[in-house]
Parts: sequence; C-alpha cells; structure tokens
Amino acid sequence: MELTTEEKLHYSRHLLMPELGEEGQLKLKQAKVLIIGAGGLGCPVLQYLAAAGIGKIGIVDGDVVEESNLHRQILFSVNDLKQPKAEIAAKKLRLLNPHIDITVYNEFLDSDNALEIISEYDIVADGTDNFATRYLVNDACVITGKINVFASILKFQGQVTVFNYSENKKRGINYRDLFPTPPKAGSIPSCAEAGVLGVLPGLVGSIQANEVIKLITGIGSTLSGELLTIDALTMNTTKLNLTVDPKQKPITKLIDYDIFCGTKKDDKIEITVSEFNALKQSGEPFYLLDVREQSEYELTNLGGKLIPLSQLESRSNEIPKDKKIVVHCKMGGRSAQAIEILKEKGIEHIYNLKGGIDEYLRYEHNRR
Repeated sequence: MELTTEEKLHYSRHLLMPELGEEGQLKLKQAKVLIIGAGGLGCPVLQYLAAAGIGKIGIVDGDVVEESNLHRQILFSVNDLKQPKAEIAAKKLRLLNPHIDITVYNEFLDSDNALEIISEYDIVADGTDNFATRYLVNDACVITGKINVFASILKFQGQVTVFNYSENKKRGINYRDLFPTPPKAGSIPSCAEAGVLGVLPGLVGSIQANEVIKLITGIGSTLSGELLTIDALTMNTTKLNLTVDPKQKPITKLIDYDIFCGTKKDDKIEITVSEFNALKQSGEPFYLLDVREQSEYELTNLGGKLIPLSQLESRSNEIPKDKKIVVHCKMGGRSAQAIEILKEKGIEHIYNLKGGIDEYLRYEHNRR
C-alpha cells in the first residue's frame, strides 16, 4: 500500500513530522476505527480522525439531528434537523476527506448487533452517553479483543482513558474494573438532563481522537491504566491510576444491559404520548407531576405541578392519593426514579410518560 500524490498533499503536514512521516500515515490509512455515537464527542472524533486519514471509519448512531444538539455537535446545522446523524456525518466527512472509506450503521448498538459490527474494526471510540451502552461496548470489545478508547462528558467535566489495551500478554484494564456495578438508575443525570458546556465535547473529543492516532501509529504514550479528568471551568487536569480488578469475572457473553443497569422500563407503569393525549381528552381526573428543575420548567412545560426530583421525598405529601398520577421529566429517567420514591410512600396508580416532555414535543411537532 502506498500514498497517492493527492494523499501526500492532503497529509503533507503529517509527513513533515519525523515521528509520523509516511510510515505513520500508511498505518493510519490501513487502520479501521469504529465510532459509536455521532453526538457531542463523536463529532470532533469523527472530524479529526477523518481529516487525519483513518482508512476505514464506521459510524454507529440511530438518532436524528435535533435543534438542542447544535450548540455542541458542530458537524450539523439547522439544514440537517430530523435527518439521521450517521448519514449526515458521513456525507460531510466525505467532503472533508475523499480518500477514506466510511461505513454507516444507521442503528443503535445492542446485544444483537454489537459483536458483528465491532469485530470488523481495530479500535473502538466510545462516545455514548448512557451506562447500559457503555457496559455493552466494553463487554463487546473484551470479547472481540478490540481496544476501547473511552470518553465521557457532563456539565464542565470530562474524562478520557484507554480500555482493553493489552501489554505483555496481561489483561488490559476495562470499564468494569473502574465501575464493577452500575449506579442506581436515574442517580446520575445525562447531558440531556444536567446540561453540558458546548465547547467541552471539542476539548475531550480531540483528546480521544489523539489517543486513537497514537495507538495506531505507536507514537507517544497512551492513557491505558490512567483516567484523565478535565475541568473546563478551572482548566485543571488530573490523571488517576487505574488497576485491574482481580475479582472481575471473565466476560464471555453479552447480556441484557437495560436489566443490568436497572433501566428496563416496566410497560405496566408507562404511558405513551398518544395514550396521555387520550387521557386528557377523556375527562378522567388525573394529576400531572413534573420532576424537572425550575429552569427547565420555565423554558417549556405541560402545565403540571412542578416538584423537582431532589425535593420529591420531602414534598410527597402534596401528591394526591385519589387520582391517577402521570409523572414526567425531560426524557423519562428522573420520572422513573420519582415513581420509585412515590411507591415507597404508598402512592399508587402512577404512570411514567414515556420519553418525557421531549417525546411529547416531538409527537406534537409531527402532528402539525
């Protein structure tokens, strides 16, 4: 394999560097990298890896572009709203670098497709934002023997490390060494619930892409065995040493990660948006409870009673016990946790609005 004249011009600034040179660029050209999630982290990772000349890039994302993505997912514009993220990202990356191959997986990663997809690549870059998928990516990488370059962001904080990187025939550290068990469902908010500084994915995603390039070319040192934390408010960075958990059981198969993380929804306590609208039109009395924060409520609301999740336990006496109760938050996570709190208080006939206010607004938008 050689570089074409056009490629040599495209990568000329890489070729000038003795640490990379043509040999390093050819390694990048031969590499196959899978990016899971074309969101806040996925966008900068994709842009920099495509520009750097990764020969084959896979993009896994079953979501569409939403307006709330645009302050941080800089691959997209208002012209891309409601379009599949993976397809739009691939289209723009091909314009950035026509010398690479891009494969689109316009679907979410799950236990049925993960092993087949991941096995086709050398390295995985995990840009997902929920615990169930992170455990899935980790386990699939361990089973297939692939390196997992992991990053996460929330509000002003970011983390980056390299998982499943094996040296001297020793088992590489993986996500389960850091988090043997998942946190209680709903106890840690997502970016969609707590927010994220728009530039933070760019900072963290660039570091994530840098780790991928170093792993492929063999230059520098990697973050394997170290967790890099970044505080965008203070610009303080910290490296935490990670170690293999000797008690970790071998990972030999994929499981139901929603059950494992406690995020499996009980259909009996969920109500869809269409069912909620039918309830409103039926005239049956019900109580609508909004467990988001005041700032979220002021932006948009459904007219329900606002009791933030953090106050619900102390204010549960305000909830009537003689009506059907519909609870909602932004996407359904906090409201599921609220239902557990209310059940412990002896309150019954509680229903979680599936998909939260986000799903309600999407439903209403599509009806117009």
